[in-house]
Amino acid sequence: MQQNTAAQIMTNAPQTQAKTELKDYIFTSESVSEGHPDKICDRISDAVLDHFLTHDPYSRVACETLVTTDTVVIAGETRGPESITKDDIEAVAREAIKDIGYEQEGFHWKTANVQVLLHSQSADIAQGVDEGTGVDTNEGAGDQGIMFGYACRETEALMPAAIYYSHAILRSLAEARHSGACPELEPDAKSQVTLEYRDDKPVRATSVVVSTQHKDGLSQADIKEIVRPHVLDVLPEGFMPPEEEFYVNPTGRFVIGGPVGDAGLTGRKIIVDTYGGSAPHGGGAFSGKDPTKVDRSAAYAARYLAKNVVAAGYADGCTIQLAYAIGVSKPLGFYVNTHGTGTAPESEIIKALSQLVNLSPRGIREHLKLNRPIYARTSAYGHFGRTPDADGGFSWEKTDLVDDLRKILG
Repeated sequence: MQQNTAAQIMTNAPQTQAKTELKDYIFTSESVSEGHPDKICDRISDAVLDHFLTHDPYSRVACETLVTTDTVVIAGETRGPESITKDDIEAVAREAIKDIGYEQEGFHWKTANVQVLLHSQSADIAQGVDEGTGVDTNEGAGDQGIMFGYACRETEALMPAAIYYSHAILRSLAEARHSGACPELEPDAKSQVTLEYRDDKPVRATSVVVSTQHKDGLSQADIKEIVRPHVLDVLPEGFMPPEEEFYVNPTGRFVIGGPVGDAGLTGRKIIVDTYGGSAPHGGGAFSGKDPTKVDRSAAYAARYLAKNVVAAGYADGCTIQLAYAIGVSKPLGFYVNTHGTGTAPESEIIKALSQLVNLSPRGIREHLKLNRPIYARTSAYGHFGRTPDADGGFSWEKTDLVDDLRKILG
């Protein structure tokens, strides 16, 4: 009850007016492709996590990756089957690079120097997380921190429009590259969509930027015509910006890319991974972390709760914050903000959500079925706004709380 009381006090704070003050504005979000150096690292780290979870669903993994020219360095802490060797991890990394499509001079899945520096998880961390140990007799959080979730009505996926369209443009280009429909393209790419809002609703794109790596010998005009249909297919009718505001490879050439052009690190694209700046971010990255790390699992839970609130019709926009301490199972904070659009009191929404979902780290993992190898697919094009997969991937995108919320809240 103390938790709910504190949260109810917070919902009366001035922040509830923040979303209603500005109605007409310009807002921009960006995305990066699976072949961006940072995203290569996210993919490798999540592929390593999936490998451990395949062999033991209760493995502990905190895997970081660095890439640069001809080099991959994998470091971090794990606890899992002793049968998993450094050679296994190297093979996982090479397969991830191959799947992305890197067969270039300077970065090739076959020839890159892969260094595996993983070691055992700290016993001090483990004792606070394992059930029945530490200060909490229940299974505690893997670290302290704050996590945010968000949903809104700007798109069918209940995601902010600018980040949603930015992701979709790059996914369309990647699909065309993988299928062979656009053999001129290489893996590294970025997008940026700037939208005009009127009365707090997106009405058109004022500019679109796409930079995509390509094979040598193509002009800027050639690449622009390759990219154009993918943008037109993604943006709603009437959203395409004027030609002079449609920028493709603005420097004129993008042949050198990937780790040859720029080093990459796991967890360096956290705003791309979430809401494109439309909502707060607690600061923790996702990729390479097993679901005992609330940086990941509680951020997924917060999105799940916010999406169900919006889908059930209790808000046009909803931000949720959760807070945890290492080794403590209960959330120390639970905040709901419906930005002045709520059709039920935020305090009542908190009570209803608390009834429906156990927000302890273990409760989240069990409710969303997170102890499965479902993470490599999240490493590019956003962790949110995706379609739930038949095998349980993106379970946090389900809206299966809607009916129960309506029963409780009326």
